Amino acid sequence: MSAAIATRPDARDPGAASQARLMWRRFCRHRLALLCLGVTLLLYALAAGAEFVAPSDPDATNARMVFHPPQVVHWLVSTPAGFAWRPFVYAEALKRDPVTLAPAYVVDPTRRVALGLFVHGTPYRLWGLLRSDIHLFGAVDPGAHVFLLGADRLGRDMLSRIVFGARVSLSVGLVGVLCSLVLGIVLGGISGYFGGQTDWLIQRVIEFILSLPTIPVWLALAAALPKTWSPITTYFMITLIISLVGWTQLARVIRGRFLVLRGETYITAAMLDGCSQARVIFRHMLPALTSHIIASITLAVPQMILAETALSFLGLGLQPPAISWGTLLEEAQNVNTLASAPWLLLPGVAVAIAVLALNFLGDGLRDAADPHA
Repeated sequence: MSAAIATRPDARDPGAASQARLMWRRFCRHRLALLCLGVTLLLYALAAGAEFVAPSDPDATNARMVFHPPQVVHWLVSTPAGFAWRPFVYAEALKRDPVTLAPAYVVDPTRRVALGLFVHGTPYRLWGLLRSDIHLFGAVDPGAHVFLLGADRLGRDMLSRIVFGARVSLSVGLVGVLCSLVLGIVLGGISGYFGGQTDWLIQRVIEFILSLPTIPVWLALAAALPKTWSPITTYFMITLIISLVGWTQLARVIRGRFLVLRGETYITAAMLDGCSQARVIFRHMLPALTSHIIASITLAVPQMILAETALSFLGLGLQPPAISWGTLLEEAQNVNTLASAPWLLLPGVAVAIAVLALNFLGDGLRDAADPHA
């Protein structure tokens, strides 16, 4: 028994751990990055289950609830036996000032709207497959209205629209980064590995793209999209536009590292051993760039999110009825409207949280993947 224990690799011995386990140990020491990993996973989980998480239909309008302010959740209810834990909000009625005729919502303390978990509400199809009417939270009475983050100019629930907007804005970042990653690794790797005329041609293309101002190019390409296209087609084209401009920096870095790695002893040994070019590139050269590739992916996702948000905010990206954080912020352009309904800027808070979380996550992953950090 003692011999078996002596020969077993010690899980606490760094020499016995795999590279992935070592990366995870280093990453866990980065507390802020670990927290941001949880925030990022939570955001993507909310986006994936938007139909279940959103308390109401994001497109449901209500002319009597226009610019309804956010409602405060109360947690304790006074009962004859004492206090009970029953979350609720007070109903609010729209009234007009008798002098200025300005509309205002007045709290009615006699009317309470009870809140609960896993309540019945608007029917939906989760991912277009599963039929259900169960929502994570909402009003216990299906006919009651609750606006925890307020309502917009058409009386639509802002919380539900922000949750649904996360699906588009966050997925644009992932799809766009995937396209940029593939283009950057393939073209940068070919340029640095083969050199010669191939390297010259790819570098001239990269320099031409980098010489173009990014924002005007985005605006020009987005403005060229036909307005008659469906939201889904526009979504994929916006993603393609963003990724076609964002792959150049990664390609130049990959090319430079490949030029250095070609002269390394273990690369020469792999070539002399008869390894194919694909094996040399993907098995021996790319793993040496793991830390930079991981950092580039996580730091590029927020750039993609900001690009989509900026284009949609300017009216050149996704257009209603598509819901994204950019299209929601587009409604906050009017200063007069924003003065009376500042909660329309809440999608910008969601953008800031997602961008900061992904940036700090990228820093932690970069440090964890770099053996010299």
